[in-house]
Amino acid sequence: MARFNVRYMVNDVDAAVAFYTMHFGFKLLSNAAPAFADVVLGDLRLLLSGPTSSAGRPMPDGRQPVPGGWNRFQLVVDDIAGEVARLRAAGLRFRNAIVSGPGGSQNFDRRPFGQPH
Repeated sequence: MARFNVRYMVNDVDAAVAFYTMHFGFKLLSNAAPAFADVVLGDLRLLLSGPTSSAGRPMPDGRQPVPGGWNRFQLVVDDIAGEVARLRAAGLRFRNAIVSGPGGSQNFDRRPFGQPH
């Protein structure tokens, strides 16, 4: 079983499942779409929570949890340029070009289910 869980609010659970399983090799653990699904890759388990999930319930002050923000997790690859090219060929879009800095190189994808990474 995965050691690390990350919950993501998404607008479309099925689109999120397809994105992670088709493009990044995650395996589906359970699917209760449209409310919830979870996928796993190694020690990482992503909890994909739709608007009708328990995680989508309003906060006590009335605010509604929604996808968005700048939360992210990183998938470490040996060849980022090759991976970006592979994903672009599969129709994925990116927010910018590969950025390099003291922590390495990165790129931000645009996910089709409400997460603006």
